Amino acid sequence: MDKAFHLHDVVEMKKPHPCGVNAWKIIRMGADIRIKCEGCQHSVMIPRRDFVKKMKKVIVAAPQAD
Repeated sequence: MDKAFHLHDVVEMKKPHPCGVNAWKIIRMGADIRIKCEGCQHSVMIPRRDFVKKMKKVIVAAPQAD
């Protein structure tokens, strides 16, 4: 399973957000990754190591500028 992800990708996590939506947009990347719920717009910052463990797949890949 490929776990490649980029800024502005929409990803599916293993557990849904309490609002019921399981789509998150990556809005900041670094040692920590900030993701924003696509349902209620709540944002959460988690360490990259935890994010990689909890991410299931990329739902919508953001267009990459070369």
